[in-house]
Amino acid sequence: MRGLRASVWGGFLAAVAGVHAIGQDTCVTFKSTPSSFSVVSGGKAAPVFISKDDWPGVQQAASDFVSDIDKVTGITPKITNETSTVKSTTPPIIIGTLGQSSLINAIVEHTNMDVSSINGTWEAFMTKEVTNPLPGVSKAYVIMGADKRGTIFGLYDHSEQFGVSPWYWWADVPTTKNANIFVDSAGCSHGSPTVKYRAFFFNDEQPALQNWAMEKFTNGTGAALTGSPFNHFFYSKVFELLLRMKANFLWPAQWSSAFGVDDSQNQPLADWFGIVMGTSHEEPMMRSIPVEWSLFGVGDWNYTTNSEFIYNFWVNGTIRAKPYENVFTVGMRGDGDLPLSESTNVDLLEKIISDQRQILTDVFNGTDVTTIPQVWALYKEVLGYFDDGLDPPDDITLLFTDDNWGNMVRLPLPDAFNRTGGAGVYYHYDYVGDPRDYKWITSSQITKTFDQLSQALERHADRIWVINVGDLKPYEMNTEFFLTYAWNSTRWNLNNLNTFVTAWAQREFDLSASGAAEVAEIVANVTRWNNRRKPELLNATLFSLTDYREAENVVTAWDALVNASTKIYNSLSSEFQASFFEMVQHPVLASSTLGKMWIFAGQNNLRASQARLSTNDLADQVESLFEQDYALEQQYHQLLNGKWDHMMDQTHVMYFYWQQPMTNSMPPVSRVQEKKQALPGAMRISPEGTAGTWPGDNPNQCAAMLNCPPFIAMLDNFVPFNSRFVDVGAGGPSPFTFKATTNESWLIVTPSSGSVSSSNPEVRVEATVDWSKVTGTQNAVITFDATIPGQPSMSEQVFFVATKNTPPAGFSGFVEGDGGVSIEAAHTSRNTSVAGITWTEIPGYGKTLSGITPWPRSGNNFGNFTPGTGPSVEYDFVNFNTIDGSGNVSTTVFVAPTLNNLGPDRPLKLAVQMDDQEPQTVAFIPPSAPGSLPAQWDGTDGFVADAGVSIITNWTATPGKHTLKLFMVEPSVVVEKVLINTGGVRLSYLLPPESVRV
Repeated sequence: MRGLRASVWGGFLAAVAGVHAIGQDTCVTFKSTPSSFSVVSGGKAAPVFISKDDWPGVQQAASDFVSDIDKVTGITPKITNETSTVKSTTPPIIIGTLGQSSLINAIVEHTNMDVSSINGTWEAFMTKEVTNPLPGVSKAYVIMGADKRGTIFGLYDHSEQFGVSPWYWWADVPTTKNANIFVDSAGCSHGSPTVKYRAFFFNDEQPALQNWAMEKFTNGTGAALTGSPFNHFFYSKVFELLLRMKANFLWPAQWSSAFGVDDSQNQPLADWFGIVMGTSHEEPMMRSIPVEWSLFGVGDWNYTTNSEFIYNFWVNGTIRAKPYENVFTVGMRGDGDLPLSESTNVDLLEKIISDQRQILTDVFNGTDVTTIPQVWALYKEVLGYFDDGLDPPDDITLLFTDDNWGNMVRLPLPDAFNRTGGAGVYYHYDYVGDPRDYKWITSSQITKTFDQLSQALERHADRIWVINVGDLKPYEMNTEFFLTYAWNSTRWNLNNLNTFVTAWAQREFDLSASGAAEVAEIVANVTRWNNRRKPELLNATLFSLTDYREAENVVTAWDALVNASTKIYNSLSSEFQASFFEMVQHPVLASSTLGKMWIFAGQNNLRASQARLSTNDLADQVESLFEQDYALEQQYHQLLNGKWDHMMDQTHVMYFYWQQPMTNSMPPVSRVQEKKQALPGAMRISPEGTAGTWPGDNPNQCAAMLNCPPFIAMLDNFVPFNSRFVDVGAGGPSPFTFKATTNESWLIVTPSSGSVSSSNPEVRVEATVDWSKVTGTQNAVITFDATIPGQPSMSEQVFFVATKNTPPAGFSGFVEGDGGVSIEAAHTSRNTSVAGITWTEIPGYGKTLSGITPWPRSGNNFGNFTPGTGPSVEYDFVNFNTIDGSGNVSTTVFVAPTLNNLGPDRPLKLAVQMDDQEPQTVAFIPPSAPGSLPAQWDGTDGFVADAGVSIITNWTATPGKHTLKLFMVEPSVVVEKVLINTGGVRLSYLLPPESVRV
């Protein structure tokens, strides 16, 4: 444990380790040193001084700072407003904003302190012990901000290091207790953040967030005009969370609410806290669309036909917002997050923006409009206007957006790097729209977020970042990563991304380093598995039910993850369990429940077609998991006496089109009549690798679909599983015993006998090969003989073909097995750099292991390479077969669904080469009209649904040693897996397991 926890304050001992703010150098310790300043020691706390002329938000943060010290130590420092004439025998902590606080200004003047590192710098802070800061004060620890938020961030940074999580209220994280707190005399400091405006966006807030807020922050009726529950009581909690995570900007909830109308205190409260307000990509000039337009609008939302009324509507919104700190969204989209009318053109949008700037000029009394922060979001069709030549004024920030699924559609080009308004990013952890809503559970990988946002920074998109967090919960960790990376991107790289999660786990759950590493693995897996196919897009046949044991392996992996998470959950003290449940355990349990339910539904329907009695057991499991899904929702809602009631109201089972289902409904299942015997008899033989079952007729047994011969199971010595199985199952109520025998000594079946009944409807028989007894290709037969009381005996056979292959002497690389060669992209034979660019692993990225991408992406001045000349990776492999004996193979390079973010004239490309054959260059993202995405992007089996794109090429590769090469042509490509089909590769969602490497 990192620090002692006890039920009584007096029981504390000195802590043995520090609490570190994530992504920030620490200056807090819990043991006195010659160079430390005492915040609390020996039961006494340093007094806290602040000037009454400092910003209100600083006053609030200072009050929280004192409260946080009390949470940690049980000692409450005295906080007072003081002037430069203050006297103190106890060294105090002095808080204030440079240029605003008379107390801080007096210290700087009295000591001639060097404040050049922060003076005039956006949101920077410095802290240090100062000797004789004022007459009558021998020494003090000074926390000083360059501006109001600089001071606020300095305070909350210390609170986090003391042991108070930013999520102490929003995720119920207990405070790490320590009897003593010290700070290093040299203090902490931080310059300007990487991204100037850092925000999250509440969106798609029904049914969860809105229902929860209605219960917790209103009398059940909501605001008078809108019915919204998002009042100043709600937002005070939001503003504190933002500031504790060093965010400074907010897009408020919009769909059933209007920030400036719901509560007259909302806007002034935001400014009081120090939060900059904006409105979303479709809400110009600080007016809520659609709510405010529905309330106050007259006529159509059409600037061609109704410009006068819309203009005045915007004027009123601007006047309302004028007293406060804002970033004004400009431009115009259609009502309800839709495109404008078909008559919209570049000229009209340029007029709209020109009129909006005139409004700003008029309302702000002739203020230079270029000094008023403005943003224009290039969202969906709006990017098309930009491509068609719309050239907004240079001082307007261009907000580039992702495709709603975490893939940046476009990023600034070098010729725009010097725009005075700069550029930014609008990114999604939650979305409503095609091909499906996804807003139920965490399903975004921080590795993917890092990949996309690091490119944004390389392309100078660092003015505004907004993350769509939907209901905020359960996206806590991902949201913090987004904001932490925006605060200081220099702290994070491909080699230390995992330390963000381990540091987060230690801070939130007070875990040891090994425990935190386990949590990091759990979090990495649950987000990886939910991202490889969003839970809302799951179906019963997504994972192969017959090949590569894919569906079964997915179930096994979910079970292992649940066990790992539950083990940690059970090891925690009760005070930590609620927080762990909210942020780790519930996402794991809920995701596992849904994932397994869909797989069992697929297996159920398959077994019904196979006339297997176990169909009914699977139906029971689906029904049980369906009920468990609701029970987990209720468990979440009942936490902490119902604190989070409704927060998991989101429906998520059985979508019928893109929109959320109106209720959860169970995936369809089938049942067989338990008391009726299958027509072919009591015994059902179901070999691995087929949807067929013997005896009897089944459409999956052979092309004729009746009178089919026995199944032929094939195994070679480089199949990763090194076995094949046959399920011996019940075809009805009659019990039976069976024996499994082979006609060759090299083929071993386990078990060789068994009993099947209604209570034990399946026995799995594993067939393995003693390869020391096999030469070349040899054939065998497995015979299953059943003895059935009161019925004739039954006998069925499965033919078995074993092939022993031998790679060439001295060969090093991947070996064909099971009809192909499957390779994780990071497992290269050679990696060749060109112009300082190297294919580099993104650990944990993608569906199975990781991804590789040319790094740095900005290398070669964002240039490209002629196919076959760029940085390359090579994979040595040996094949024993070719497709239909033709001497040819096909390759599939599975890449992330990265978009052509360098523009339509620079489509992403990858060059593929087999041996010394001519490289084939593939532009794998099809072109699309400006402002739209390729048709292949959408659909329930499109690029985003599949979380990737397959690049297929064909080659000559007669049996023997070969080398497959991948060359960078354009930057930003991320390769996850490579597959060479030698004639036996079958369909699977995750592609075959990685081949054996020798």
